[in-house]
Amino acid sequence: MLTHLDSQGRANMVDVTDKAVTAREAVAQAVVRMRAETLDMIVSGGHPKGDVFAVARIAGIQAAKKTSDLIPLCHPLMLTSVKVELSAHGTDAVLVVARCKLAGQTGVEMEALTAASVAALTIYDMCKAVDRGMTIESVRVLEKLGGKSGHFTAAES
Repeated sequence: MLTHLDSQGRANMVDVTDKAVTAREAVAQAVVRMRAETLDMIVSGGHPKGDVFAVARIAGIQAAKKTSDLIPLCHPLMLTSVKVELSAHGTDAVLVVARCKLAGQTGVEMEALTAASVAALTIYDMCKAVDRGMTIESVRVLEKLGGKSGHFTAAES
């Protein structure tokens, strides 16, 4: 049984020693809501701080690689691929989609969620001077593949 509690009820990192190494992949998303003018500024490349999508993409990739430093009891993983895609979503939002892959003994959901979250936070940070009302929403796992629990796809929302 996998648990974060040891026999005395203390928090513990899950022991994955006996788990098989398999291909694993996870996809997560975040949505950053903003004023239409803010989105236009980002998409047109007119932001005074530079290319918001490029900076957010790099931040998301770096964050995925550092997930075990940020989330207690999360295993340090050797990711083989991290992709962060950003796009306009309607007239007032940016959709962030992060995909993480590896061959390993544990899943990469936390890495994908961290990548999407930090990319969204980076957009907020770069744009907060022009739009303080931005919100970060819908941070969730969209899909998980591999491992003992198999394939998971989130229901549409």
